[in-house]
Amino acid sequence: MHLTILANIPSPPQGVWLGHIRAYALCIVAGILVALWLTKRRYVARGGNPDTVWDAAIVIIPAGILGGRLYHVATDYDKYFCDTCNPVNALKITNGGLGIWGAVALGVLAIWVMFRLKKIPMAPFADAVAPGLILAQGIGRLGNWFNQELYGRETTVPWALDIYYRVDEAGKYAPISGRSTGEIIASVHPTFLYELVWNVAVCLFLIWAQRAWKLGHGRVFALYVACYTFGRFFVENMRADEATHVFGLRINVIVSVVLFSVAVVIFFRLRRGQETPAEVDPRYHAQTHGGPAGPGDNPVPASGRAPGSVA
Repeated sequence: MHLTILANIPSPPQGVWLGHIRAYALCIVAGILVALWLTKRRYVARGGNPDTVWDAAIVIIPAGILGGRLYHVATDYDKYFCDTCNPVNALKITNGGLGIWGAVALGVLAIWVMFRLKKIPMAPFADAVAPGLILAQGIGRLGNWFNQELYGRETTVPWALDIYYRVDEAGKYAPISGRSTGEIIASVHPTFLYELVWNVAVCLFLIWAQRAWKLGHGRVFALYVACYTFGRFFVENMRADEATHVFGLRINVIVSVVLFSVAVVIFFRLRRGQETPAEVDPRYHAQTHGGPAGPGDNPVPASGRAPGSVA
C-alpha cells in the first residue's frame, strides 16, 4: 500500500502564481505557439505562403478561444446561470472551461471565411494544421492538471492522481486558485494524462499517415477528427466531473460519436492523392517560381512529398 501511494501522481500545489499568473493560460499559450511552429513548417513544405499562417493565426486564435468558451458555457450553463451563480464568471476563461468542439468549429468557420476572401484553397492548410492542433490540445490538458479538474473516478492504480485540498488566503476552499494544504481528497484516474498521451500519439500518426498514404485535400484533418473523437469517447466515459447529460449520456460522449461518424464518411469521400505545390497556393507559387500557376507545375514526386519538404 505504501508503494502505491509513492507511485501516485501528485497534483501541483497551486495553479496560480502572484495572484494573476495562471498555469491554465500558460499551457494554452504554449500549445498555440507549438501549433503555429509545426503548422508553418508543414504548410510551407507543401508549397504554401508562410504569411498565410500568420494571417490565419490572427483569425483562428480569438475565434477558437471564443468558440471554446461559448461551447463550455452552453453545455454547462447551470454553473453560470443559476439562482446562486454569478453570470460574470462565464467570462473568466482563465478559471478553466474551454470546449474543444466549439473552439474547432468556430475556428474552422473563421478560417473558411478568410481563405474564401483570399481565394486560396483551404484543404491544404487544414491538413497542415491538424497535427499541430491536436498536439496543442495535449499541451492544453496540462492546464487541467494544474486546475485539478476534469479528472476520472477514484482508483487504486499505481498511477492514480492525488487531488489536494486547496484553500485561499482566508482559509476558504478554493480548488482552482488556492494553495494545497497537503491533504489528499481523493486518488483518481488522471484522465488529463490519458488524453494527453492519446493526442501526442495521434499527432505522430497523422504525420506518418500523410506520408505513407499520400493524404491531401482535407483528408488529414478528417482523420484528425476521427482519431481524436475515438479516443475522447473512452476518456470521457472515465471522467467523474459534473456534465450535461442527454439521453442518460454525457453530452461530449454523444458529440464524439456523431463527429467520429461524420469524419469517417468525409475521409472516404474526399479526393485521394495530394495537391501539387501549385495547387496549394497558385498565386504564391506563381510569384516564387515565375510564370502562371497550373496543376501540372512542380508535381509532387512518387514519395508524396515536395522537394525539400518536411513533416
